[in-house]
Order: sequence, then C-alpha cells, then structure tokens
Amino acid sequence: MAFPSPAQDYMSSCIDLNRELVLHPAATFYGRVVSNAMSSEGVDKGDVLVIDRALEPVDGSLAVCFIDGEFALKRISGDDMDGMQELRVWGVVTYVIKKVHGR
Repeated sequence: MAFPSPAQDYMSSCIDLNRELVLHPAATFYGRVVSNAMSSEGVDKGDVLVIDRALEPVDGSLAVCFIDGEFALKRISGDDMDGMQELRVWGVVTYVIKKVHGR
C-alpha cells in the first residue's frame, strides 16, 4: 500500500515570474540598479526593477525618469507632478527584485 507524501500539499506548479509580475507585456522592461542612490528607499545596487511604461505615475510612485539626458530612479511626489515638463517619466517601477543570499 502506498501513502501520499506529506509534501504533496505544498507542491505546486512552477511560478512564471512574467505571468505573476507583468501586467502589460509589450510595455514592460527589466532594468538593473547601478548605484546605491535610492538605498534609503530600499532599492540597492544590483537589484532588478520591473518597469511598466503603460502606467501613469501617481503621487508616491517609484519611477525611472529621464533627467538632463540621463536615467534616474525617483520617488514621484505631488510637486513633481506639477513640473512634469522638466521631469520625463520613462516608466513606473512595479516590483523590485532583490538578491538576499551570497553571490
């Protein structure tokens, strides 16, 4: 007589990160953070960003912006929304993927 494994209750099919994390496939990109400038926001050098260009930024959004010819990661505030001519939002960050175990 065979008994089912107790681990069967915890087994599931593979998680497809594209299916889980991407709302707009044609407008979603991945990017790697290249500095620790946003570490106070919990975003560190080497983290992977999921960036959705189809989303409109709102107050509090984390966004990849194009400022003075360079890309920068920025937390959008209400003040920024008024001066959008100076700040070009390239895409809204929907997820930050962080490595938590050694190299």
